[in-house]
Amino acid sequence: RSLVVVHFWAPWAPQCAQMNEVMAALAREHSQVTFVQLEAEAVPEVSEKYGISSVPTFLFFKNCQKVDRLDGAHAPELTQKVQRHAAGTAPVPGDSAKEELHARLKKLINAAPCMLFMKGSPKEPRCGFSRQVVEILNQHGVAFSSFDVFSDEEVRQGLKAFSNWPTYPQLYVAGELVGGLDIIKELEASGELDTICPKAQKLEDRLKSLINKAPVMLFMKGSKQMAKCGFSKQILEIMNNTG
Repeated sequence: RSLVVVHFWAPWAPQCAQMNEVMAALAREHSQVTFVQLEAEAVPEVSEKYGISSVPTFLFFKNCQKVDRLDGAHAPELTQKVQRHAAGTAPVPGDSAKEELHARLKKLINAAPCMLFMKGSPKEPRCGFSRQVVEILNQHGVAFSSFDVFSDEEVRQGLKAFSNWPTYPQLYVAGELVGGLDIIKELEASGELDTICPKAQKLEDRLKSLINKAPVMLFMKGSKQMAKCGFSKQILEIMNNTG
């Protein structure tokens, strides 16, 4: 009944090596999940059977049956799929596990001044109620972060009991539950929504804040560890060489 994740990879593809590192990190986090690397070109009959046309490709198996698939080097999506499928094979939570879950839920609720637990993401809502809440918050210029409850079954079920609120979306401000779509609509109609929820910072103010974040600020493509264009790389080398 355990989850098995099979990575069809090729030694000549650098993105496969990157995803192998992601798998190694996930293996440390999910001891009950089995992770397997399979060189796609070394087992052509298996690759053909499962329609492997590119690498990396990930197949998910439960009870010897394929239950999911991921094509491409998408680390966040791989993490979400592993978490979601592993949740179904996890042991029943005891008291200590419940305490850990409550601590995790509190941390998520307080991850931002305004947190929306929804189905999908603000760019791609996966239910009509979530879509309506996102539209209302955006229309009012509310600064909010979100969590996709489809990405973690433990959070999805646990938060219902934790907040005593059986449906999604759920909106939290300053760590306190505001409510779902109906209550948000009522707050919008009464004008209270603008006083309760934090406003998004104007772009001009945000840019000023970023520019003055440090005595010397470099806006570049990539990071100091991994530049993503030649010009950025050259500037980094000049700045590092001159101290």
